[in-house]
Amino acid sequence: MTTPEADQPAEPRPEERLERAVRAAEQALIEYEIAVETFRVEVENFSRLHEQRLGPLYLRIEELDAEIAEAKAARTGDPEDVRRAEEARARVLPIPGVEELLGGWMDGHGLYPEAAAMLTDQAVRPPERVRPGEEARKLYRELARKAHPDLAQEEDERKRREEFLTRVNAAYARGDEKLLRELAEEWAAGPVPPERLPSPAEELYARLEWLSQRKELLTLIARELEDGAIAGMLRLAPDDPDALLEEIAGKLRADIAQREAELAALREQD
Repeated sequence: MTTPEADQPAEPRPEERLERAVRAAEQALIEYEIAVETFRVEVENFSRLHEQRLGPLYLRIEELDAEIAEAKAARTGDPEDVRRAEEARARVLPIPGVEELLGGWMDGHGLYPEAAAMLTDQAVRPPERVRPGEEARKLYRELARKAHPDLAQEEDERKRREEFLTRVNAAYARGDEKLLRELAEEWAAGPVPPERLPSPAEELYARLEWLSQRKELLTLIARELEDGAIAGMLRLAPDDPDALLEEIAGKLRADIAQREAELAALREQD
C-alpha cells in the first residue's frame, strides 16, 4: 500500500531546474543570434545595392557642384568663391584606395561606362538581391539551430561547429540556396554529437552568465544596425526596397538636371 506522499512526483533537484534554465537560455540565444544575423545580411545587402544604384548619382551631383562653384569663382574672382570652389573640388578628388571602396565604379578618367549608363537610364547589369530568398532563410535557420556551437560540450566539437557555421553564414550572405542545401546534407551525414550530460551547478551558473553577456553583446550589435541610416531606409519600405531606391534615384536625377541647367547658364554668361 502506498501513501499519498509516495504517489506525488519527486521534486526535481536544483541542478536539474538550473540545467533546464540553461538549455532554454541557450535556445533563446540561438534564435536571437539568427535574427540578428538575418538583419545584418539584409542591411549589408541593401547597403551594397544602395551604393550600386545611387553611388554614381551622388558622385555626379558632387562633380556638378564642384564645376558650378569653379564657374562662379572664375567669373567673380572673389576669394570666398575661390575657397568654396576648392573645397567642392576636394570633395570630388579620389582618396587613395577609393577604387576598391567604390567597387569599381570609377577609373582615372571618371565613371566607368556601367556607372555612366545608370545616369542616362541605360540598361546595366542586374543588381544584387536585396536579401536572401525565403528558402535560403529557412535553410539557414535550420542549420544555425542544429549546428550552433553553443550546443557543443567538447571543445573539438565546438570548433567543428564554428567552422561549419562560418561556411553557412557565407552561403547565406550570398543567398546561395544550392550551397545551403549541400551544407544541410553534409551536416546530416556528419558525426552526431553526444547527448549533453548534466553539468555541475557551478558550471551551469557560469554558463548562464556567459549567455547573458553574449546576449548583451548581440543587443549592442542589433542596436547599432537599427540606428544606422541604411536600416532606417529599410524601415521605410521593408517589402519593396527596390521601389524606395528608384524613388530616391528619381529625385537625384532631378537634382542633377537642375545643376546641369545651372552650370550651362553660368557658362553662357562667360
